[in-house]
Amino acid sequence: MTTIDIPEGSLFGLDNLPYGVFSTPGTQPRVGVRVGDSVVDLAVALGDDVFARPSLNAFMAQGYDRWVEVRARISELVRGEVPAEAVFPVSEVELHLPVEVADYVDFYASEHHAANLGRLFRPDAEPLMPNWKHLPVGYHGRAGTIVVSGTDIVRPCGQRKAPDEDAPSFGESRRLDIEAELGFIVGVPSPLGSGVRTEDFARHVFGAVLVNDWSARDIQAWEYVPLGPNLGKSFATSISPWVVPLLALEAARVPTPEQSPEPLPYLRESSPWGLDIALSVSWNGQEVSRPPYREMYWSPAQMLAHMTVNGASSRTGDLYASGTISGPEKNQRGAFIELTWGGKEPVEVNGEPRTFLLDGDEVAITATAPGSAGRIGFGEVRGRILPATEAKR
Repeated sequence: MTTIDIPEGSLFGLDNLPYGVFSTPGTQPRVGVRVGDSVVDLAVALGDDVFARPSLNAFMAQGYDRWVEVRARISELVRGEVPAEAVFPVSEVELHLPVEVADYVDFYASEHHAANLGRLFRPDAEPLMPNWKHLPVGYHGRAGTIVVSGTDIVRPCGQRKAPDEDAPSFGESRRLDIEAELGFIVGVPSPLGSGVRTEDFARHVFGAVLVNDWSARDIQAWEYVPLGPNLGKSFATSISPWVVPLLALEAARVPTPEQSPEPLPYLRESSPWGLDIALSVSWNGQEVSRPPYREMYWSPAQMLAHMTVNGASSRTGDLYASGTISGPEKNQRGAFIELTWGGKEPVEVNGEPRTFLLDGDEVAITATAPGSAGRIGFGEVRGRILPATEAKR
């Protein structure tokens, strides 16, 4: 038996207890929980084979009451002695995609981000489209290209047409970007033909992860009218390996910004699900932005309600993301197209003026939130850009 030391000020204390999937050399991936700088093998520690599987899906599907029960058991266990064979230094494990992603939907829930892009793309029109303050705008993404933090990202190729070009051409993206987002993972599904009410959000959504929705802005700009993003987004979306339980985010709950006009009844919340989560975006090791999630206009409860109000089913492992998180200040913009104002206002990164991503660049997104006993962490989502492989078709 052994005890787990939690360093003072750790972002992974007893008020966090995020879940992930890990392996050690020569072993299969299984579910663990992070405590301080250690990972606890839950199949061994709790004697439950649901945690011996290579994803969280089976556990998440057991439902809210089970999530509460297991969290209490883990909290009690790690306060005392834990089987030594169940504890591993986090620096010595390999982290994997934590869930089998069923479907993926990406929203556009930041008023600041939407208005900035409106000003960039439609300078002579209203920044927000007429529907924006009436519903959470979103699109259906590609679940098969969601990858875990640390996975290299190959520069995408596709059709591009710059405003000063007469015809489109094929080649590698010249305006490769990031989007700093928060993602929510569905644990309890909802059947076809029924919706999830905002007040039932916490009984369906298991937890949250950090998301980097890599975006090829030149490919996106040429293809997105009239049906929305496709190849400009579908090549890769990175998520963090640790799933912070919704149960750990109670202290982070705040009201959303004032919503005017008042949303339709199915989008109204009896108890607000804004979240006071502070993100940080680093480009080649230098922090360039601090997006505040509390500024998001639409809440995750409203997003899920809208996603299912037409009777679309939800499944265990569904991931839906917030869209780019941006605040009112320039240093709070969560995408480089905003931060550099379409490439016209470069930012300095390690002494060099930069606009969009170059091969070899690495971006890391981290986040913290208030917990019941201090701040809690989400870990990071990190990715490095590799050269294009399909540019000569």
